Amino acid sequence: MRSIRNITAALALLIALQAGAAQLQVQVAQGQLEGTEEGGMRVFRGIPFAAPPINALRWREPQPAASWSGVRKADQFGSACAQGQTGADGNLGPRISEDCLYLNVWTPAKDEEKLPVLVWVYGGGFAGGRTSDALFDGQPLARKGVVYVSVAYRVGVMGFLAHPELSAENRRLHGVAASGNYGLLDLVSSLQWIKKNIAAFGGDPNKVTIWGESAGAIAVSMLAVVPQAKGLFHGVISDSGGSFGSTRTPTAPGENVPPLAIAEQAGVTLAGKLGVTTLDAMRAKPTGEVQAKARGIGNIGWPVLDGWVLPDDQYVLYSKGKYHDTPVLVGINSDEGASFSRTDDPAQFQSDTRSRFSVHADQILKAYPPDAKGSIKQAARNVMREASFGWQSWVWAKLQSERRGSPVFVYYMDQRPPYAADSRNADVAGVPHGAELPYVFQQLNLTKLPWTDADRRIADAMGTYWTNFAKTGNPNGAGLPSWPAFTSKDSQRMVFKDSPQAKPYDNLAQLEAMDAYFAWRRTPEGKRFGENGGTANSGPLGQR
Repeated sequence: MRSIRNITAALALLIALQAGAAQLQVQVAQGQLEGTEEGGMRVFRGIPFAAPPINALRWREPQPAASWSGVRKADQFGSACAQGQTGADGNLGPRISEDCLYLNVWTPAKDEEKLPVLVWVYGGGFAGGRTSDALFDGQPLARKGVVYVSVAYRVGVMGFLAHPELSAENRRLHGVAASGNYGLLDLVSSLQWIKKNIAAFGGDPNKVTIWGESAGAIAVSMLAVVPQAKGLFHGVISDSGGSFGSTRTPTAPGENVPPLAIAEQAGVTLAGKLGVTTLDAMRAKPTGEVQAKARGIGNIGWPVLDGWVLPDDQYVLYSKGKYHDTPVLVGINSDEGASFSRTDDPAQFQSDTRSRFSVHADQILKAYPPDAKGSIKQAARNVMREASFGWQSWVWAKLQSERRGSPVFVYYMDQRPPYAADSRNADVAGVPHGAELPYVFQQLNLTKLPWTDADRRIADAMGTYWTNFAKTGNPNGAGLPSWPAFTSKDSQRMVFKDSPQAKPYDNLAQLEAMDAYFAWRRTPEGKRFGENGGTANSGPLGQR
């Protein structure tokens, strides 16, 4: 009798295990996937959304991923896209590869649910970034009722190389001589895959919000004008990003996008350093060698104004209404500039400002004066904040609002993390670049700081606003302070400090001074300045 009971119990366990495995299996276009159960939700890692961009597919728009037979395990992240410095042996380092076009899904959906989809695009200056960073774990946000997806895209010279032969190849394939925006096309490919397959994970393909930070935020702002991305998303969240400045050579913060001809010449320079004369020979070079030789060449490793993926200056496109009209949530941190400017030398600040802003330098210097103690440290940081991020987000909201398009919701993150006195951020007055991410991702526990109840309150509010936006195109919801949509007549933004509170802008004079400069840059005189070697500030967002 005991033997029969044991056999019965074993069969019951086997049936339960098989049922559990079946629940973790989904059918996508390429085949069957099996994920894992974590924290009460299903997680699928390392799903190929495109073919590996290697060999003949290097510097090509992404191609469809191959199908597979049987059940493919989806329990490990894919490799990070080629980035960083290579070793003396040319190796890229562990878990880094050109074979990197994979995405990951966290889904709390049950039965026949169709939940909104939130798609994360990492930052990293278009030079780095990876989906496997612990900060970007999707569980906390998915618990708020969304299907969370993180996607990879090619970065650096492997993702954004232009070259005359690449442009000629594109003309043969697509009828337009253009090259350089393969990383953006990776994002388009991932969104096409999501539209086709996300219903299998309980996601609604007609309710997709794209969200990025820093370079990721710039990328999602660009997707709003990329023709190939039309209809693939229904909302945009941009943390510290936007790309509405004119082209400039050499580039400068907020004016980073090179024109195609300049980017192509940088590609020719790289080919010369590699000692090759054909596209096939360039594609045959080891990844590490390509990355090493590209180091120090300007206008490589950033999206390109190619006339195909990026048809024109984003400001011009928005002014003409040539953008994908969706709700937008956009904002910045209060001390973004502290991550890029550490100068406290008045002479240096004067010199940099005159080189950067030319005939508008006096206006900028007047708008950003020294503090009460005569220090220009914060003024220099705020100039960097506005040029790189503040003006970009403000003018994005302004342009869309003035065209009476979908609503735009603007935020200002001023909940300064409790940095230690010996921290490199001890002198930061507000919130530096990227410091909002542990709050939004509900991941304060990853950093050992003496977090306060106010920090936790802000974190929960931000995560809820962000996921509400993904659900409805509006961040507002029950139990939250009201967040008004931006209008040019009533320029309000949600300020995150202690508790969320909608307030008018307190730096409109500075933004208007910056706006006058960017408007001048679109005049014939300003265009000549940008084309004739206007000297850019050095730094991570300037000439690379």
